[in-house]
Amino acid sequence: MPISPSNPLSSKTQIDVLIPAIEKDLGTLPYVIDAVRKYVKHPIGQFLIVSPRSAKIMDMCKRKGCTFVDENKVLPITKKDIHYQSKTWDRSGWLFQQLLKLNGDKLCRSKFYLVIDADTVLIRPHIFRANQKTLFYCRNWSQEEYFKTYRKLLGRKKSSSSSFVTHYMLFEKSKLVKLKKAIEAKHQTSWYKAILRSMNKSRQFAFSEFETYGNFLHSAYPGQLILKKALNKGLHMNVTQIPKSKVSQLAKSYRSISFHKRKDYVKKSPVMPK
Repeated sequence: MPISPSNPLSSKTQIDVLIPAIEKDLGTLPYVIDAVRKYVKHPIGQFLIVSPRSAKIMDMCKRKGCTFVDENKVLPITKKDIHYQSKTWDRSGWLFQQLLKLNGDKLCRSKFYLVIDADTVLIRPHIFRANQKTLFYCRNWSQEEYFKTYRKLLGRKKSSSSSFVTHYMLFEKSKLVKLKKAIEAKHQTSWYKAILRSMNKSRQFAFSEFETYGNFLHSAYPGQLILKKALNKGLHMNVTQIPKSKVSQLAKSYRSISFHKRKDYVKKSPVMPK
């Protein structure tokens, strides 16, 4: 959709926003929230932050006008029920956050809700619905293991040559419900148990909520998607270290920037006694 004075980049479709987070995200999370409010050109209903109970995160929610949601109240399982780790890495929390995103249909009131990673800051205007279609911001590479799990879950190969893993995505609740029902019908168990059972847990990247939902829609509703290049830039620095002039320069080439500072899924080596 071209931008012009007579056709500004905006949408009348109300959406909710859901961001899973932990305390380590507090360095970037306020910037993520501000950027969503500035650059997402939709009316925003609820703005939900889903995290462990944390006084710091709850205080930030009050300051930013967001609703705090206790992550342990979202699903029948919690992070403690997920065992997804090896001797060198632990991605249990990473996987739990994906399941939280997929249960946003139970949390959000609007028909659509936007999920965005707590380390990704938008730097250009975005819309996610146009002409009754959903816009997906895509990249051109992914993890093959994601599609092995997808095939086990739904009995079909991926249908998109583009990857839907790009740090943020708009979910349509009615279609998400159909995805989960399709998984449950095939596996005769709850959708989240089916995911946990279908993954190869010896692989560090074995499931993607974005690839699963995106490819399901691409296959089942091929005419209802618009694919755009994500144009995301990863930065290994603190969000406070980047000047506004640099952000303005990056916005000429990119739509968003991700601050990949923490590697909390890498286990620290034990310190040997002297």
